[in-house]
Amino acid sequence: MYECDAGLLAPGRAGSPAETAGGDSAFLQAMLDAEAALTRAQSRCGLAPAGAGRAVTASADARRFDVRDLALRARASGNPVTPLVSDLVALVEPDARPYVHRGATSQDILDTAAMLVAARTLAPVLDDLVRAADAVARLAVAHRSTPMAGRTLTQHAVPTTFGLKAAGWRALVLDARDRLSAVRESLPVQLGGAAGTLAAFNAFAPVDEADAADDPVADEDRRGLAVLQAFANELGLAEPLLPWLSLRTPVADLAGALAFTAGALGKLAADVLILSRTEIGEVTEGQGGGSSTMPQKANPVRATLIAAAARRAPGLAATLYGSLAAGDERPAGAWHAEWEPLRELLRLVGGAARDAAELTEGLRVVPYAMRENLQLTDGLIVSERLAAVFAERIGRTRAKEVLVNAAARARAETTDLADVLADVLDEEPELSGLDLSELTEPARYTGCAGPLTDRALDRG
Repeated sequence: MYECDAGLLAPGRAGSPAETAGGDSAFLQAMLDAEAALTRAQSRCGLAPAGAGRAVTASADARRFDVRDLALRARASGNPVTPLVSDLVALVEPDARPYVHRGATSQDILDTAAMLVAARTLAPVLDDLVRAADAVARLAVAHRSTPMAGRTLTQHAVPTTFGLKAAGWRALVLDARDRLSAVRESLPVQLGGAAGTLAAFNAFAPVDEADAADDPVADEDRRGLAVLQAFANELGLAEPLLPWLSLRTPVADLAGALAFTAGALGKLAADVLILSRTEIGEVTEGQGGGSSTMPQKANPVRATLIAAAARRAPGLAATLYGSLAAGDERPAGAWHAEWEPLRELLRLVGGAARDAAELTEGLRVVPYAMRENLQLTDGLIVSERLAAVFAERIGRTRAKEVLVNAAARARAETTDLADVLADVLDEEPELSGLDLSELTEPARYTGCAGPLTDRALDRG
């Protein structure tokens, strides 16, 4: 028995708006919307009766078609548009049938449908990115001065603040929002006809020959261009400069923005996964996921699903970039290779954006754990500050020597760096009078973290 893809192995997208917007029924409806818009466009240009556009639109309802049957019949021509046109023609009123799919090629319809699906999918994705950006902005404001250990190459480096980390997350989310917004605004219709020349539309005569002299497309050399413009207006998509049947910039741009978004959200997720480890415990997901065998577990499930999406997205985008090398005026294989990865990438990123919004809105910050972790190196985390202060008094070379020895002794004796330095100060007259308790306080060495956070939050 045939079963649709219910998302059993795709919890990241399951139940998300993107899953529905990119499903088989949604793609079928987008193809039908393209067919109907094409006939309406020709009606507007005087190349089809006014009633033809209305008739095709009335029949272009995905619920009247068998998706599985179309999929099986698509094998004969290599794409689903051919059987779809046959079924649509059968449903349309007889007088309008000659105007179904007239002048178009299958790729015109499928490419335009893909752009429609992308536009419809990106709307909720952008909403979720705004939710995530707003949530991390609130965290950045609340924790502008909350000190925590900055980590480089997995080790404590110097102190930073959680506010600055959250501001960095927001910057990436806004970068993703801006890229996806720009791509969404530029998504174009596809209309080129058999080989990208729009020749068939130029060959069609106006339906009312008596009005041909006054018709805006009476110039037969430009009728195809008029239909292209009307087609774009009907669907609310951009009008391309050229048919892009084998010029795949729109798909590549979309792939790049989606892959960037997955990676940007993946950075946020990677930080959460590290900081929520049991032995670190500086953040926790608001509602962690349970385990099938361990009752105590509260796993960072949202972050885990986002991290999985970030790992898959580059491979999907790579396939789409690879399809740029498309031969001839319409390619064999390169175009066909795009369909599944593009849809999967849209749904994958849509699910990740949904999870990012939920994750950030429920994220719990644990300042006391951050404070405790700052003390794990017994003051060594502020060695950079001490080096700068000591160098002013005893020179850079001597300062480094003193601190390297002091750090080694502190680690060997498992004692606080300040206690070791108290002995050193007795041996170095030039260092006398320094307030070691202030100099070794991590919260007093967060640099410009506060002002940087403020500057990042000024971005709209």
